[in-house]
Amino acid sequence: MHPAYSVILFTTASGAGYGLLAMMALFAAGGALPIDRWFALSGFILALGGITFGLLASTFHLGHPERAWRAISQWRSSWLSREGVLALGTYVPALAFAWGWVVEQEYGGSWRMIAVITAVLSTLTVYCTAMIYTSLRPIRAWHNHLTVPLYLSIAFWTGMLWLNALTHVFGAHNPNVGMMLVVAGFLGFYVKRKYWRLIDTNPSWVTPEGATGLGSLGKVRLLDPPNTQECYIQTEMGFRIAREHRVKLRRIAFVCLFLVPLPLSVFTMEAGPLVAIPGAILAAVIAMIGALVDRWLFFAEAKHTAMLYWGAETS
Repeated sequence: MHPAYSVILFTTASGAGYGLLAMMALFAAGGALPIDRWFALSGFILALGGITFGLLASTFHLGHPERAWRAISQWRSSWLSREGVLALGTYVPALAFAWGWVVEQEYGGSWRMIAVITAVLSTLTVYCTAMIYTSLRPIRAWHNHLTVPLYLSIAFWTGMLWLNALTHVFGAHNPNVGMMLVVAGFLGFYVKRKYWRLIDTNPSWVTPEGATGLGSLGKVRLLDPPNTQECYIQTEMGFRIAREHRVKLRRIAFVCLFLVPLPLSVFTMEAGPLVAIPGAILAAVIAMIGALVDRWLFFAEAKHTAMLYWGAETS
């Protein structure tokens, strides 16, 4: 599939934003974060800023961005609409929770329930984003059991990295944050590795024989393409990436998303502020670069079944 930069920015920025928002809410509900308005304000600006930037970036992928509001009208049947409804709905408890933490200097009592609702809606929004791609049966790289865990694990991993950075900046780091950071990092790596193995070892979804229904006649080969010049389907669904470039970009994604941020975060966890703060921030920034490369690959490596009609051997 053709990698659309607007969608790449959306899924990366909003994923990290929702991950940070969910982790802040859960740790606050458990009383593991300081009741500090400046800590809370910085976290909410970072989380809601990433979410809002991602949502605005996604509108540029629409043919008519001014009609984006119509995307929420088909929530009964469309995962895209459900994502839109939940994305907008998450702002309500998130802003209410931000008010309690920043203005009222409180996140216990009834505020704790609002925090849990914020975390649940944030998680469900990322889930709906993943389901947009999982529901597309013609694309083998997306229509599988690992796409949803992949989106959720990367969102929570990048969100935890930013939460870890915030706790170091405000001198509020604690073992609970450190433990969850390590768990999120290894979980993200495990799911990502399994996903790559899945699409590498099971690349074929439909063959030309199956797509045309002529398998009983033997090997099917393309005689002539359906059109004489490139069309929209070929542009959007026929993107190809050379194997050597794919391998190189996977290595970059792995190094930036996991190999550098995880050890860097762990090694600076118990260090002094002069080392821990820049180390934690650097780990989060490098991971975001890796997430962007990884999300580009998520689209570039996906093959659409329709390309069988233009000579592809497998989908």
